Amino acid sequence: MPNQKKELKALGNLAEDFAVKLLLKNGYKVLDRNFHSRFGEIDIVAEDSGTLVFVEVKARWGLHFGAPEESVTPWKLAKIRKTGEYYSLLHRGLPKKLRIDVVALEMAGNTIESSKIIKVY
Repeated sequence: MPNQKKELKALGNLAEDFAVKLLLKNGYKVLDRNFHSRFGEIDIVAEDSGTLVFVEVKARWGLHFGAPEESVTPWKLAKIRKTGEYYSLLHRGLPKKLRIDVVALEMAGNTIESSKIIKVY
């Protein structure tokens, strides 16, 4: 089991690293990664055209459980929103306009087969 946890963590890091590159390529400015608070976690905090963006990274190795973005439930969005609002209180001087995006990745092993940025809210 410990090796499986390490492997999952490594794959998660691979997905997040790719998401950062995708965001940068699309003009986002990455401000923070893996922000934790008592309200929850935000994978990536970025700025896009004067908007503070909280990014959830979802990767799937196969579509047995649906598309990656389908796993971002209304409950998860509410948790990200609350955590993001807390983040913006702690980091004054950032844009007041807030948004949540999802980076959805379909993967085969260590290869990204499909990627997209979805502006959720």
